[in-house]
Amino acid sequence: MRCLAVCQNELVIRMLDEILLPGFEVEFIIENRPLARRLQDAGVTVAIGDPRRTDTYVKADLGPSTCVIIEDTGRKGLRKTLEAVRDAGGTLVYILGVGSDASAKRADEFHGEFPDVAYLSMSELFGGPLLTEFSRSLTRARVLQYQRYFNDADKILIVLHNDPDPDAMASGLALRNVLHRTRTTAILGAIHGKEFDRVAMVDVQPHYFDGLIDRVDLVIDHHPEQPGAAAVFKDIRPDYGSTSTILTEHLRAVDVNISERVATAMLYAIKSDTLFFNRQTNRVDLEAFSFLYPLADAALIRKMEGAEITLERLDYVLRAFRSGSLQDQVFCAFLGPSPREDFIPYVADFFLQLEDAKWTVIAGIVDDSLIVSVRNLGYSKNAGEFVRRFFADIGSAGGHRAMAKAVMPLRAFHEKFGQLDGAAMATRLHELAREFLAHEPAKEVRSVKAEVGREGKSESEEVKTR
Repeated sequence: MRCLAVCQNELVIRMLDEILLPGFEVEFIIENRPLARRLQDAGVTVAIGDPRRTDTYVKADLGPSTCVIIEDTGRKGLRKTLEAVRDAGGTLVYILGVGSDASAKRADEFHGEFPDVAYLSMSELFGGPLLTEFSRSLTRARVLQYQRYFNDADKILIVLHNDPDPDAMASGLALRNVLHRTRTTAILGAIHGKEFDRVAMVDVQPHYFDGLIDRVDLVIDHHPEQPGAAAVFKDIRPDYGSTSTILTEHLRAVDVNISERVATAMLYAIKSDTLFFNRQTNRVDLEAFSFLYPLADAALIRKMEGAEITLERLDYVLRAFRSGSLQDQVFCAFLGPSPREDFIPYVADFFLQLEDAKWTVIAGIVDDSLIVSVRNLGYSKNAGEFVRRFFADIGSAGGHRAMAKAVMPLRAFHEKFGQLDGAAMATRLHELAREFLAHEPAKEVRSVKAEVGREGKSESEEVKTR
């Protein structure tokens, strides 16, 4: 999250820089040029300007989602600074009391005049738990903003991506809760045939729809931010393991009651998107899971997990098993035509559990598009960089270190790589993976069936994973 800190005290600046990094992208606005140069030499990000002038914040690219912290030393001029910030479009504003006047009385004084501005004392900013509370208060301010913005809308569209996974569906339900809406006033997933007063997206960004949706009011997502993700409000956190984790923070920030149904959906989504914390996860995902666990229906979670393996999905696992191969700890397979996009990432996740597999690259055709789903264990090269390097010029490509996806017209793929099908497609995917992971030593190519069979296992054990 981006933060502008208006401070003139070097000690306070250095403490804030230490406290807020790396969780926040911090830039300090400083009047004193010698101090600014000294801090710049020390590696602190600094902009020189008059904090009482609106154009200072315009030049600093202040937006509604930028957090602004203003130092209060008890001197005059603070009100002019606050007015300049608000005139420039700042809405997430905090006053940081650092002088002897930093007290509850001082906080009440400013709250009466600026009710949307929060007052913090310096002591409240120290320590891990207190920094967590500070982050949560920023989330609370952000959620209150978009709640007010959506409040007067009769109908809201909450857009999910095609063939939404558990994280997308749970996030849609959670956002409906945050907005205090019902299924009739907040529709999940429908795009055509209705007029909506507000449009929100969860677990997806505008670029995914290739211009079909011309305006977006809110974007909440855990995938890396893509060009064209313009929205009135957005909360994009690529370091989070799931969008449901972000929505858990939103719900908690404004004390919205979470029903057992929604908690169950979100808990399952976090488990599913992080492979039960085996990929792309951090402390906040674990915290969200711990918070949701006592609210969820554990029996229903177990039932949902058992329902993941369907005959239809197993058919595509077997397709990959028969045609796929393992080379240099990378399993690649081409599934051919598929009626649903979600079969492809499911197969990629499934074969990542294979012994000796550190990467999976699975391709399939949905309608006239080629879908490539990439997974890895998260401690080697970046999966998102892999798909961007080879496919961004002919389609949409992106993702995290441990999971990524590319979608491109099949015609464009053939124009770039040649007319490939079946085994030739899997071979080409292996070649691309080898090129990307060139630092790893080459090993022989072997089919999965041959590899498992070599160890003398029965046919029923051939698709068994760890």
